[in-house]
Amino acid sequence: MMPLTLAEVGEENIIRKVGGKQEVKAHLENLGFTVGGAVTVVSAIGGNVIVNVKDSRVAVSREMAQRIMV
Repeated sequence: MMPLTLAEVGEENIIRKVGGKQEVKAHLENLGFTVGGAVTVVSAIGGNVIVNVKDSRVAVSREMAQRIMV
């Protein structure tokens, strides 16, 4: 398992765990980051990532991406 910030660009990964406080988890789940779901990193700049998740493109800050384990 590794944080989303370390995932390779263009490689599809499966979300294994979403960490953080309950409100952070709920926010990420509302964006589509659910355990068992697929996520693909489109671009990574300075730890901030743009990902494809559930047919949507979402930008995630480095702090949030560190809480998503793939």
